Amino acid sequence: MKILVCISHVPDTTSKINFTDSDTKFDTNGVQFVINPNDEFGLTRAMWFKEQQGATVDIINVGGPETEPTLRKALAIGADNAIRVNTEAKDGFQVAKEIAHVAKDGNYDLIIAGRESIDYNGGMVPGIVAQLLKANFINTCVDLKVEGNTATAIREIDGGKETLTADLPLVIGGQKGLVQENELKIPNMRGIMMARQKPLNVVEPQGAQAFSNAEKFEKPAPKGAVKLVDKDNLDELINLLHNEAKVI
Repeated sequence: MKILVCISHVPDTTSKINFTDSDTKFDTNGVQFVINPNDEFGLTRAMWFKEQQGATVDIINVGGPETEPTLRKALAIGADNAIRVNTEAKDGFQVAKEIAHVAKDGNYDLIIAGRESIDYNGGMVPGIVAQLLKANFINTCVDLKVEGNTATAIREIDGGKETLTADLPLVIGGQKGLVQENELKIPNMRGIMMARQKPLNVVEPQGAQAFSNAEKFEKPAPKGAVKLVDKDNLDELINLLHNEAKVI
């Protein structure tokens, strides 16, 4: 089985976020970048298929040279080959089209993507990739098994879970539950040294058009001061809730 795992290069959620150029550009100074968590769950599941069923695992990212440390980490975790499409990731459609072009040439049986990235939370890429490849698609996956040419997946739905079967080729949008957090792999020294020798192929983009553009960024407004009301002063509490907070 041949697997392609999509890897997004995203800011660590503990990083302090700032913007430059009149809030039109993201300031990367001092920001630690990591593998998108939903993608890391998918990568770890791909490692299970590699260990248990002899699958080969490639990883792909759409981005500039700054994303290569993140790809090297994924290689150190156990991926066999890395592919970087040499263009800035501008929107979901553009990223999906570049991934689909590479995936079509690679003839992959299974494509694993996170259901969304934690930076823009668009949640579009895996579905668009599946449509472009005319492949089956299952989103919000929390479990996945493959036997022969058939995959069995469990996905979250409103109010519960749903079990589905689909033929390969298949694209999934994975999330927490696909593996447990304690199953995530931390690269060891041997893996880090081996990652330096593994192929990291840079391919030029196909020039896919982006249909959206970020014009300006804005941080959430700071929380307002807390007003304390004496427990016996219910009239004041009702007045504040009605006239100031406007929730009643």
